[in-house]
Amino acid sequence: MSSRPRRTPEETAAFRAGLAVGLATTAYGVSFGALATLSGLDIWQTCFLSLVMFTGGSQFALIGVLASGGIAAGPSAITSAGLLGVRNVFYSIRMSPLIGPGFWRRAAAAQVTIDESVAVAVAQPTPSAQRVGFWVTGILIYLGWNVTTLIGALIGDLLGDVSAYGLDAAAAAAFLGLLWPRLKQRQTQAVAVGAAFVATLLTPFLTPGLPVLVAAVVAIVVGAFNLLGGKEERA
Repeated sequence: MSSRPRRTPEETAAFRAGLAVGLATTAYGVSFGALATLSGLDIWQTCFLSLVMFTGGSQFALIGVLASGGIAAGPSAITSAGLLGVRNVFYSIRMSPLIGPGFWRRAAAAQVTIDESVAVAVAQPTPSAQRVGFWVTGILIYLGWNVTTLIGALIGDLLGDVSAYGLDAAAAAAFLGLLWPRLKQRQTQAVAVGAAFVATLLTPFLTPGLPVLVAAVVAIVVGAFNLLGGKEERA
């Protein structure tokens, strides 16, 4: 008889959430692989980005600037990708107590600390379920994203317009599915709507990465001061 402890219902739910979000996000890697090669990178450069950089938004920002300006746009592309990647620093601060001590554990966690793994983790009700959600989502996306990046890079010319397949919408829908149950109070609704509005408004005017950072500042200000929270939420 196995002595392995059984998962709690919360841990099982976290595992399933990690699978759902991971699979949806992984599929979008095909789009990145195809777009990266079309922007001028070769297959090995494309795969190296996913292996080492591994933060979808920053990767798309990088190839987006390269596609519009070629190699000469390299410094701008790196700057844009770096700005968008700043958010992962804040994610790491949030996840640090959950991950616990140990150099190798923290090094592995740093590599898979992304939007989706953090979102799945914070959506869970218990610390153990949060750890399950974080690791399942992060590891699944890291492995799957690199596989689908290679596939997209290899068959990019055959796919045509990759945006027509709706893979970006699939990933966004999965992420929204995690966010929606948390939007029950007026305060959280205000943070979500305000940040989304600011990011959407600024996207046509600022370089990639900056709208996300500005929206994050808005979310922090509204959340920290509880500007639209009622008295019961302040207690």
